[in-house]
Amino acid sequence: MASVLGDELKLLSTWFSPFGSRVKLALQLKGLSYEYVEEDLSNKSQLLLESNPVHKKVPVLFHNGKALCESMIIVNYIEEAFPDAGPSLLPSDPYERAIARFWVAFIENKVLHYPHALFASIYPQCYSRFHRY
Repeated sequence: MASVLGDELKLLSTWFSPFGSRVKLALQLKGLSYEYVEEDLSNKSQLLLESNPVHKKVPVLFHNGKALCESMIIVNYIEEAFPDAGPSLLPSDPYERAIARFWVAFIENKVLHYPHALFASIYPQCYSRFHRY
């Protein structure tokens, strides 16, 4: 993986997070080197709590010590901050970019929401363990 001189990237996530996987994929497609830090959601680290004080969730990307939260915000940031690294993550045509964003929103709101809600209803004790805040 390529390293951009002076750019330090660290990703705080979990192995089972689809949103963290989205960020990992974007970093890998761009060919960017990064440090991966596995977060224990049953015992959230002070780093996670301080870097994402609103939601207290992963993923969090640190770029030169500055924290970014929410996977699509992170992906858009990667695209803007590293335009010359690897292929573009979104189409160059504004219409095609809008269509791609539509499908991302659809998948987040319709597809990913239901398994999460189903798991929470079947295993409320596990859900409450990981979502204490």
